[in-house]
Amino acid sequence: MKTYIPTTIDYATNDCQTIAEEALQRFTPISLDEMENMALLRRIDTKYVLSEAQLYRALGHLTADYRVLEIEGQRQQRYQTLYFDTPDFALYRQHHDGWRSRYKVRSRVYADSGLAFLEVKHKTNQNVTVKHRVQTPELVTGIDEWAEDFLYTCFPYPSTALAVKLQNAFLRITLVNTHGIERVTVDLGLRFAANGALLPLSGIAIAEVKQTTFSLRSAFVGQMRTLGARPIRFSKYCIGVAHLYDQVKANRFKLQQRYLSTLAKTY
Repeated sequence: MKTYIPTTIDYATNDCQTIAEEALQRFTPISLDEMENMALLRRIDTKYVLSEAQLYRALGHLTADYRVLEIEGQRQQRYQTLYFDTPDFALYRQHHDGWRSRYKVRSRVYADSGLAFLEVKHKTNQNVTVKHRVQTPELVTGIDEWAEDFLYTCFPYPSTALAVKLQNAFLRITLVNTHGIERVTVDLGLRFAANGALLPLSGIAIAEVKQTTFSLRSAFVGQMRTLGARPIRFSKYCIGVAHLYDQVKANRFKLQQRYLSTLAKTY
């Protein structure tokens, strides 16, 4: 088992984060306990990539339709993730090569709640996201016998070769629909680390609408249409690997990389 020592990544703090906090104060808060029936471990995901400025314009129109997760007075939570893959990046290549059924294995710590999980995300060939997770005492940095036992229940490939390939840190806003079963997560201040290199995605917001079935009646989706933001296939893991590893194929993600560069210029 290879143990990974996480890189220290500072969470983003800038004027835009302050603007976000001010915008979020207009939302009614919701607690983790109240969100318990909104886990949506089996769901349809719809992703949008937009500038932080676009996000803040949208937030002003959503206060009547969503509540915002608040933990100990904070409405932007700190997340840190370690992604596992094989030496030849088999899981990354599943996504790059267009496999309809594909997997991600990650360890994630929710810094503000103190919770940590080892997780497997499976995107099925029906475009449904199924997430399996088990709580852990801290960030998992290597696949030991206990982790292998968990992965055996939900991951169809050998897990002994898995090792950490990418780390990220970001701030997350979680909105909960007041009218139905829907969550929206928005990730800001993304920073990636691998091989001693750091990659920031300044001025970019990654939004993900999570529903039991896709519905255009979502107020957030409606705001995205108003802004001209279209759904996009986007994987934080794949974008991080494509930027930080020279040896991997990345043709499939060139469009997303160019789009990120265009958005960053508007920051």
